[in-house]
Amino acid sequence: MEATKSKSKTRLSVLNKLKVSLPWLLHYPVWRAGQTMRRLTEAHGTRHLIITIANHFEPSWSSRGETVDWATQQIRLEDWCRQAEKLGRNVCDSDGTPFRHTNFYPGEQYHPGLLDRLAQLQSDGFGEVEIHWHHGVEKPDTAANLRRGLAEFRDVLAERHHLLSRMPGCATPMYAFVHGNYALANSDGGRCCGVDDEMQILADTGCYADFTLPAVLYQAQVPRINTVYQCGRPLNERAPHRSGPDVRVGDSLTLPILFTGPLVFNWRRRLHGLPLPRLDDGVLAGNYPLDSDRIKDWSNAGISVRGRPEWLFIKLYCHGFFEQDQPAVIGDRMQQSLTEMMEWAEGKGQVKIHFASAREAFNMARAAVDGNAGDPHSFRDYKLRPIMQERATPTARAGVAVLL
Repeated sequence: MEATKSKSKTRLSVLNKLKVSLPWLLHYPVWRAGQTMRRLTEAHGTRHLIITIANHFEPSWSSRGETVDWATQQIRLEDWCRQAEKLGRNVCDSDGTPFRHTNFYPGEQYHPGLLDRLAQLQSDGFGEVEIHWHHGVEKPDTAANLRRGLAEFRDVLAERHHLLSRMPGCATPMYAFVHGNYALANSDGGRCCGVDDEMQILADTGCYADFTLPAVLYQAQVPRINTVYQCGRPLNERAPHRSGPDVRVGDSLTLPILFTGPLVFNWRRRLHGLPLPRLDDGVLAGNYPLDSDRIKDWSNAGISVRGRPEWLFIKLYCHGFFEQDQPAVIGDRMQQSLTEMMEWAEGKGQVKIHFASAREAFNMARAAVDGNAGDPHSFRDYKLRPIMQERATPTARAGVAVLL
């Protein structure tokens, strides 16, 4: 659980927070200068904002630090699904696609009844399910244990609940990933993970993309910001994603790729008339709801496949069962914010909003890599297709690997 961070490590002092933030802070002016140059030189036209909500989906966890019982989890999940269905029916994107989250469900908290309900929600079109994983909290995990756990949970989701996705002709289920406590590939000083070769294990077990970052104010935050990129070092090394090239049109991809959410400074606050910067890492919360100013900042971050700058990937995140956040995440406040966002996009005239699951965002990025252009809506099912919608013959599913 995300809040176990407070149990597994002491709160960072201001100096320590600055120390662990220096790598990306030092890179920030370089990134900002490069982004300004790209905005001046790249072609202008319709911008497509591809919005993905990575929900760290934990119905057993409370913002008060409590683990709730099974009956309470059922009630909370049913209430969540009711709100998700209502919001999805009331707010659609420029293509008519309902608003929905990607629900990253924690494998170590698996309960079949809860996943059955989430599978129904996905079948109805209001939110796809991917994998969230907390491990190494009390003591460092082992590679063998992690590999076994991920593979078993992947197969349960696919075989029992018909969740996750597959490439055509490939039997192995594939998944998107969010690391619990942000410590992807043992990047947080050995805390909340312990497995140096985690990225290789993710690749071996079918992970197509990671959606963990950013992880600001923690050692797990890497210098690479505001980009879709590939690992720059061998996958069996600790934190191979600390460096790596942007994904570009024409690339040959090594999976998993990484979708980082926006990491920018909001300079609109004032104190005695002076600007007071606020860090914006794409969180959706009660004290930081979606609004048109944040949408502008996120789109100006320019997160795209290089060579396709008009397709902008905006990966946001939330913790769906923190009670104080729910109105701004899935409730009436979110509906109002989304409605205002759609009105803003329509008023701009050259902005289209696309609500995309993690799988759809990957498919759109993969389509861009292959040189496709136009409206990204056409590429939601470009490569990866939901298992619950499969109509493949047994022969077509006989393969075990697909080359990208």
